[in-house]
Amino acid sequence: MNLHLKPAAHTLLSILFLASFSFACSGNKQKEKTSSAANTTEAVKTDSTNTKPADNKTIMARREVPVLCYHQIRNNIASDSKRAHDDIIAPDKFREHIKMLADSGYHTIQPDQLYNYLVYGAKLPEKPIIISFDDTDEDQFTVGNATLKKYGFKGVYFIMTVSIGRKGRISYMTKEQIKQLSDEGNTIASHTYDHKNFAQFTDADWTTQIDEPTKKLEEITGKKVEYFAFPYGVFKSSTLHKLKEHGFKAAFILSTARDENYPLYTIRRIIDPGRYTAKNLYYSINKSFNKTKSK
Repeated sequence: MNLHLKPAAHTLLSILFLASFSFACSGNKQKEKTSSAANTTEAVKTDSTNTKPADNKTIMARREVPVLCYHQIRNNIASDSKRAHDDIIAPDKFREHIKMLADSGYHTIQPDQLYNYLVYGAKLPEKPIIISFDDTDEDQFTVGNATLKKYGFKGVYFIMTVSIGRKGRISYMTKEQIKQLSDEGNTIASHTYDHKNFAQFTDADWTTQIDEPTKKLEEITGKKVEYFAFPYGVFKSSTLHKLKEHGFKAAFILSTARDENYPLYTIRRIIDPGRYTAKNLYYSINKSFNKTKSK
C-alpha cells in the first residue's frame, strides 16, 4: 500500500509546485506590466512638461548657440570696397575655417533644432553651431556646400529671391541648386525679395518682400519656409510681431543686442570676416556666444 501512496504523493507535490510556479510567473508578468505602465506614464509626464513653450525670459536665459554668417566666398578684386571686404572670404580661408570647426568638435544644427531648444529645452549635440549664408551667391553652393559636405555639416541658406538664376560679375544660385540644397538636408530660408531694409517696410512690402518670396521658395523646395534673416541685420521692434503672423517661427539678426520681448525673432549671428584666421574665428565664437549659461 505504501508503494501506491508514494507515487500519488509525488504527483500531488508536482501539481502544487507547478501551480506555485505558474502563480509566481503570473505575478512577475503583472509586475513587469505595472512597471512598464509606470515608465510609460513617467515618459508621458516628461513629454507633456516639455510641450509647454518657454516664456521670453526663459528663452533669453538659455545659453546662446553660435551662428555664423557668410556672404561671398571668393577672392578679393580691385573694385571691391573696403566695407565689402568683411563680406568676402577667400575659398581657401573658408575651407580652413570650416576644417577648424570640425577639428574643434563642433556639430552643425538646423534652425528647427535651435527653435526646439530655445522653446522646449530640447537637447542639442555637444558644441552646436549654425552655419548660415546670405544673398544667394552661387559660390555658397559650389564652394560653401561642397566644403560643408566634406565634414558632414549642413547649412542654412537665406535666399534673396530677385537674384535666383542671375549671372554676371557675381553669379547666383539657380532653382535647381536651391532644390538640391534642400533635398540634401540643408535649410532654405527667406532674405526678402531684393534685400530691402526691414525697418523701412511699408504695408505693401509684407506681400512683395515676405509673402511672395516665401511662396516662391516653397514652390522650389516643396517644404515650408519658416525662418528669416534681416537684410543688413537691421530690425524694427514695433513690427517684429508681424513675422509670426506671416508664418515665421524665428528670425536672425547680426551681432546687435536681442529684443527681450522677441528673442526668437532676434537671434544673433556673427560674420566671419575674410581677414580672420581660423584662430581669430575660434576666439570670436567663444567671446560672442559663451557669456550666458543654460538655466
